[in-house]
Amino acid sequence: MATVALRHLREAGSRAAAAPSAYEPGAGAGPYRRVLRAVGADERPPPSPGEFRNVLGHFAGGVTVITAPAKDDEPPAGFVCQAFSSLSLDPPLVVFMIGRASATWPRIARAGVFCVNVLGSGQGELCRRFAVSASVRADKFAGVVHEPAPATGSPRLDGVPAWVDCTVHAVHTGGDHLIVVGRVEALGADEEAASAGPLLFHRGTFGTFDAFGTYKG
Repeated sequence: MATVALRHLREAGSRAAAAPSAYEPGAGAGPYRRVLRAVGADERPPPSPGEFRNVLGHFAGGVTVITAPAKDDEPPAGFVCQAFSSLSLDPPLVVFMIGRASATWPRIARAGVFCVNVLGSGQGELCRRFAVSASVRADKFAGVVHEPAPATGSPRLDGVPAWVDCTVHAVHTGGDHLIVVGRVEALGADEEAASAGPLLFHRGTFGTFDAFGTYKG
């Protein structure tokens, strides 16, 4: 499956080079580089990255850690992902987005599998550990309690309210990110851990809900 995913990306890169696009194969982080062009006098300039983040930051969302098992001489892979969602009931599919320049994605692609660990309200410190770039902290799992997920062997983090064990089903391009579709092979929830509420991310800060459903930042 990892080979299929990587081949898909190479083919998508070839098609993108032939069609008008803001991204083209070339030097830089990953197989694509951003192509700059002047904005015409009659064009509205695109929003800046800062404005984009500020406005989209008003959308509160849950927080996950996507993990993949160790392969060859590399430790397990993991990164924090807010861009996660269910996609299909039949077949059971989920989706997450990851930057093309991510140092973690190639390791997930080589594994061909991953586990989505849904974080609870008391796991902010765990989130911060996995939010660090792999180039800064090569082994993010040092001192972290985890066990193999039943279907793929991807790390299932201890104490998470829910987890979803997946194989890579498809990979699509989306601007400077990749859209990774996973087929669900196994999943589960810990109702005791879930009773504390979810870990939420809103406008750059963590928060949760109280017993009456009120957001607390």
